[in-house]
Amino acid sequence: MASMRYGYSYATIRAVPRVERGEFVNIGVIIYCQDLDFLAADVAIEEARLRALDPAVDLDAVRRSAEAIVLRCAEPVGSARENDGLLHRFGILTAPRSTVVQPSPVHAGVTDDPVRTLAGLMTRLVTPPAP
Repeated sequence: MASMRYGYSYATIRAVPRVERGEFVNIGVIIYCQDLDFLAADVAIEEARLRALDPAVDLDAVRRSAEAIVLRCAEPVGSARENDGLLHRFGILTAPRSTVVQPSPVHAGVTDDPVRTLAGLMTRLVTPPAP
């Protein structure tokens, strides 16, 4: 029996220690699957990679900003205007911005298990390649 496949959208979470230079390190992934009412993010901050771009990077600020995205994804959806659904929240979290922690453009795929897909995206896009 074939498993169900669902469309999803995702963006990487980037740390850009010196915004004026535009250099970044992927530190996380946000994934949204409308059919399954699924929105989640995961982060893994590699301090050495960030310090290679800027030895003075404020790692605590990067960590707080990235973890705020993870927490925002996990909040229950309410009925207030500022919290009107997962699609809206995904749009806010992936809106372009010029800050130290920012999203990549949004990409799409298909999945039968968004939790497993998030883990796979983290491995493929965030974990440093083996030497």
